[in-house]
Amino acid sequence: MDERASVLKEGIDTFLVHLELERGSSKNTVASYENDLLALVDFFSKHALKNWSEVSLEILRQWLTFLDKSGCSSATVARKLSALRSFSKFAKARNVANLDVAKRLKRPRCMRKLPDTLTSEEVAKILELNGESPLSMRNSAMFELIYSSGLRVSELCDIKIQAIDFENCFLRVYGKGAKERSVPFGSIAKSKLERYLTVARPKFVKSKTDSTFFIGITGRKLSRKTVWMHLKKYIKLAGIEKSVTPHTLRHSFATHLLENGADLRSIQEMLGHADISTTQIYTAVDKKRLMSDYRKFHQRDKF
Repeated sequence: MDERASVLKEGIDTFLVHLELERGSSKNTVASYENDLLALVDFFSKHALKNWSEVSLEILRQWLTFLDKSGCSSATVARKLSALRSFSKFAKARNVANLDVAKRLKRPRCMRKLPDTLTSEEVAKILELNGESPLSMRNSAMFELIYSSGLRVSELCDIKIQAIDFENCFLRVYGKGAKERSVPFGSIAKSKLERYLTVARPKFVKSKTDSTFFIGITGRKLSRKTVWMHLKKYIKLAGIEKSVTPHTLRHSFATHLLENGADLRSIQEMLGHADISTTQIYTAVDKKRLMSDYRKFHQRDKF
């Protein structure tokens, strides 16, 4: 990093610590802010800016143009702009920099992409792939729980044994911003979780293993990448050609609940969404499915 970038980087490290310790942001969120802000610093330094006081509305507009020409989606640009505004607010409060011009940038309009989901039949194909090996028991329990409780993959990886209430079929998880919530899980998930805990997990335990529920052959907590890798194998075995991630199971959980009459507020609570508008995207998925069925089966729409 050259001298200009080094000067511009001042305050960012403190801001990242503030996000993690004072605001309780997850490591993934902090990493995202860091990547976006350091990319911004790189852009500024290449345009010969020496410090934050030289940041003008014009240079910020050039930055937005650069992002657009680089092929960034409107959602990505909005995220990067949000990172800049959050940092500018912090920097002004701590007398690191005054970036009031950032407030004058217009946020790009985002076309919200409907989440990819699986049909109930496709989910069944994945979750019915039960093997007898410890690894198969673990993987089957993981994917069953994601779909049964609508978990984020990061939440799944962080589950502790003591957070699972087997008697009442409830699970305590910590979502974005370390916010705690309790979510239910079904009887099939209960059976798979108990089987994994009593039969499979002991095979993975090592001397340094903690109370993390889902662990790998090393005895340590699984990474999100590892969960995704194993799910891809299951998708292939199930003969599903769609692009599926652990988050697809979470989306499918919410969509299937809504299709079967669940209340949107209840779904919001189970997903851990801070704003009901985030959950409302699933109503659009449901409407899209209904229109597809209408056009497929209604005799007056067959032209």
